[in-house]
Amino acid sequence: MPDGAARLDAAFAGAGRPLFIPYVMGGFPDPESSLAYARALAPYADVLELGVPFSDPLADGPTIQAAGQAALERGVRPDDVIEIAAALDGGPPVVLMSYVNVLLAAGPRAFLERAARAGVAGLIVPDLPVDEAREVHDAAAKAGVALVPLVAPTTGDERLAAAGRVADGFVYCVAVTGVTGGEVAVDDELRAFLARARANIDVPLAVGFGVRSPAQAAAIGEIADGVVIASQLIRLAEQAPDLVEAQRSIEEFAAEVAAALGAAPTPA
Repeated sequence: MPDGAARLDAAFAGAGRPLFIPYVMGGFPDPESSLAYARALAPYADVLELGVPFSDPLADGPTIQAAGQAALERGVRPDDVIEIAAALDGGPPVVLMSYVNVLLAAGPRAFLERAARAGVAGLIVPDLPVDEAREVHDAAAKAGVALVPLVAPTTGDERLAAAGRVADGFVYCVAVTGVTGGEVAVDDELRAFLARARANIDVPLAVGFGVRSPAQAAAIGEIADGVVIASQLIRLAEQAPDLVEAQRSIEEFAAEVAAALGAAPTPA
């Protein structure tokens, strides 16, 4: 299998449009259901982000925090999420989202080698500063897993450039100053941030935090290379009366987002 960076590069290069990057919390509300949600999203996703539940998720808002806590209370651990990733083999590239303490507890090399064996293409670590990422970056590169840094509207030009130098595959651009789960405004401030990021970063830019609708995804797709949607998908799962309805609701929403981003309809 090509290494993760090559797989992500191919996804961006081959699409000819902004990518749809949906998020699933691994193990929420249980491992089987989260795998079912991921499989419902897979036909519409260009890249799939899979969250590793953590007890102190500083970048996550209430919706994702609650989902992660529910998974932890069911006994879900990082290896369980890696098993979910392995079960998605053959679908879109999977990028894990995990906090740095999870990696340090397991050992970055051991964690990333397990992830690579499961077919994981990339890793997002929101609380890992670019200038402290050397150990994780080296372990990821050795395992063939792309390291995807985060940048925010408050990130200065020098640190944008540093993130670009570390990045493999793409850079995750946080659309709002704060945590997940709010609502993005596609305004001059966001456009100026993306323009600064493009001036300092050579790899593709994906935008997330606060994207709730296909219309917002389409607007962001006009200025970014990828769109991440997370909390809204968890809300749809929570609002459904059962797993079958949750899958249906998630799949319908994903189809609308993919169409808004210019993807061809999924074959029946």
